[in-house]
Amino acid sequence: MGYDSEFGTNSGVISSTEFTKGEKQPNNFKDIWAGGLFYLNLIAVIVVGVTYGLPAFSDGLSSGDGSDASEPSVNVSAYTGVIYAAVISGVCALFLSGVMLMIMIRIAETLIKTSLIISIIFATLYVVAAVISQQIFLMIISAVILFCTCCYAKMVWPRIPFATANLVTGLTIVRTNCGVSLAAYIFSFFSFGWGMIWTVALTGVYDQSCGNIDANADPSDETNQCELNQPAMFGLLLSFYFTAEVIKNVVHVTVAGVAGTWWFSPDEANSCCSSAITSSLCRASTTSFGSICFGSLLVAIIQALKQMAHQARQTDSGIAVCIAECILDCLQSIIEYFNKWAFVYVGLYGYGYCEAGKNVMTLFKNKGWDVIIADDLIGGVLVLVSIVVGGLTGGIAVFIESQNDWFDNFEEVATWIAFIIGAVIGLVVCFILMGTVSSSVNSVIVLFAEAPSEFQENHPELSNKMRAAYLAAHPGIL
Repeated sequence: MGYDSEFGTNSGVISSTEFTKGEKQPNNFKDIWAGGLFYLNLIAVIVVGVTYGLPAFSDGLSSGDGSDASEPSVNVSAYTGVIYAAVISGVCALFLSGVMLMIMIRIAETLIKTSLIISIIFATLYVVAAVISQQIFLMIISAVILFCTCCYAKMVWPRIPFATANLVTGLTIVRTNCGVSLAAYIFSFFSFGWGMIWTVALTGVYDQSCGNIDANADPSDETNQCELNQPAMFGLLLSFYFTAEVIKNVVHVTVAGVAGTWWFSPDEANSCCSSAITSSLCRASTTSFGSICFGSLLVAIIQALKQMAHQARQTDSGIAVCIAECILDCLQSIIEYFNKWAFVYVGLYGYGYCEAGKNVMTLFKNKGWDVIIADDLIGGVLVLVSIVVGGLTGGIAVFIESQNDWFDNFEEVATWIAFIIGAVIGLVVCFILMGTVSSSVNSVIVLFAEAPSEFQENHPELSNKMRAAYLAAHPGIL
């Protein structure tokens, strides 16, 4: 434990004994009210879908039964090959994502540098495009963006070794406990299923508002206008974002719990289906679920309001609506940033939402890390890797298209359709895996700030690399 005290005595920096270290909380339910609201939200949407959505779909199918038999019908069997290609693309994307995980561990620093250089290249291309267009305003804006991008790259370049050590440690956690990725994919299927249910409910609300509109009537007839039920639409938007945020954050909290177990008790987190994964997922789905719903609800409210403001801007281009949308966008960014770190503490120790956020921010401020966590070097790498996997999967889909007649129904655009299907599937599959890596890296940042001695004791090789890289980039802070 002497390693911990060694960290805090350099050049008068704050000692790790000056903050209250996180402790495992009692195994009881936190923020129960938020969890209750989430389940009420699910019940409400299902009731709306069953009451209004399913009848709307039934009416649509019934009206379709009387269509003219001479009209050409869609040959569903002609598209079964597309489904086969999509399944093959998905399997390939899973394999490529796993391979990229191993590659990232070996060339993490190169990938971070590459992502920075690519951002400069794109900013430069933006300037070139602005010059070609000969628009002064765009030229000024693009030049400012290029200047800021170059300044940012210069500022964070010395911090790349520490970001590399962070990324390698996060990747090691995910690779060792690869079951967390499986959990992420399972929850993605939940998201898909929820999207289907929500769509049925939305159809019902739309049908109730506009189902009696005569499409052949005079468009200027004010009595024949579609007026959506705005409170119902806001409720549906809130429900959609709320559920999507909860599903995403359950995975985030689960990964944080696994990372904490790997950090403090590595023997319990050293296999694909380790006890750390099941116990962390259980906590995220039960005792910490209310805390997850609390933070997710705040983001969902802002997202729903922002969507309503965006829709209002389509009919009212006034400055007030534009300002409101900008303010909501800023609020969303702030709350999402807060949630990212608060949920790490929720996963590590089981704190309630507010207490978790307060504790982790106090930890960073006392450690002098409030500037360091603003760096987002690793995010660019995860996006870059996802794009690479998407491109490779798209190429595989194009190869499949060239070897059979599965896409012949699309005629001259068959190659493009194949590439788009493969690329989108590859992007989605890899983004899910990279999401677990991002959560793991965030957890590592918190754990390294709070418990460096345990890291040194249980994972000395990784600890030595991270400590050396950090002290080189930020002397006198840790």
